[in-house]
Amino acid sequence: MTTLHETAADIRERAILVSLVTDEMKRVGVDADYSLRELVALAETAGVEVLAAVTQSREAPDPRWFIGKGKVEELRAVAHELGATTAIFDQELSGAQVRNLEEGLDLKIIDRTQLILDIFAGRAKTREGIIQVELAQLSYLLPRLAGHGRNLSRLGGGIGTRGPGETKLETDRRHIRERIADLKRQLKEVVRHRNVQRERRRKTGVTQVALVGYTNAGKSTLLRELTNADVYVENQLFATLDPTSRAWTLPDGTEVVLTDTVGFIQNLPHELVAAFRSTLEEAAEADLILHVVDSSSPYREEQMAVVDRILTELGAGDRPRIVLYNKIDLCTDEELQLLRRDGDALLVSAFSASDLEAIGRAVQDKLTGEIRSFAIPAARGDLIALAHRLGEVVDQSVLDDGETMRIAVRLNKREYELNGYKLQPYAL
Repeated sequence: MTTLHETAADIRERAILVSLVTDEMKRVGVDADYSLRELVALAETAGVEVLAAVTQSREAPDPRWFIGKGKVEELRAVAHELGATTAIFDQELSGAQVRNLEEGLDLKIIDRTQLILDIFAGRAKTREGIIQVELAQLSYLLPRLAGHGRNLSRLGGGIGTRGPGETKLETDRRHIRERIADLKRQLKEVVRHRNVQRERRRKTGVTQVALVGYTNAGKSTLLRELTNADVYVENQLFATLDPTSRAWTLPDGTEVVLTDTVGFIQNLPHELVAAFRSTLEEAAEADLILHVVDSSSPYREEQMAVVDRILTELGAGDRPRIVLYNKIDLCTDEELQLLRRDGDALLVSAFSASDLEAIGRAVQDKLTGEIRSFAIPAARGDLIALAHRLGEVVDQSVLDDGETMRIAVRLNKREYELNGYKLQPYAL
């Protein structure tokens, strides 16, 4: 029984998870068990107590109930026996299906997309993040407004009601469309500001390195350890949402900007991909991508494939990349043997100083170009200074004429692309 001192928000959601496996999913090789395990982790991240999981195989989703009518009756009995308050579906539901399931089960109905949106709503801290999450939630809610009446009217501040959801019961479609338009205007201004900053960094020749990877792969921990950044780190999905950029000094003294991006996940809601495109473009604009992989995960291959696919969608599929198999301290000897077969990847632990140094050297080597030599008139101090800015000077001498400097430079690719043309006439 709820006491007088408890509020609705204090009552923890108790949920049954539901997954439908269709013939189409089997045909394309979807791992339904992996997806369901991930749904458990998502629910727990949202503060939900998971009571049970129910799976059904069907040729195709039922247009009215999503699952079969008989399964609805079975689910209702299980929910009543366990005292569940919520049913969370692993796939996306239509508004009509939500309405029918609410009536048939007498439970709050949440689908995977809404669950992820809810987690993001709790993680957003910056103005840009908050705007993007609300825009994604409203874009999701608008076509389903008719199906969420009872859902939004249920007491409680739990999943599916954070952010704008709790105030939208009496809001009509016109109001939501107006709010979406307003949020898009605000986001456009934020994106414009971000693009100005990005262009400024590009013009000044600042090298940008982006950390990308599946959620909970350890990107934020690496950012903290590599740059001594004061960032939130926790062993949970989507522990950080807003991108964080910090200066990182490589072993040779070169300073680059290292950016931590939002973690990826399979079936990332389209509304979120659209809303967070400007944030995710940090990866597309980076000179180098560090793909961080949780090497201890039994699903690392599937997770890497998801990251590759999303990067391709963002136009970053062809960016230079280094794969970091992180968390090797959690791997068995057999797992490490398998990982070492990927000769181009680094096996690292974010808590190993030698591994962090190895990452810095690998990035340095990846960003450094070939050694080029230039014969520059000694009187051209401006060009000699430029040669020093283009990378690491490995040799410098005066030629026999006494008026010309021979300078050999290990080039920084970004610097050379921007300003190297000034030295082209003097190349040897």
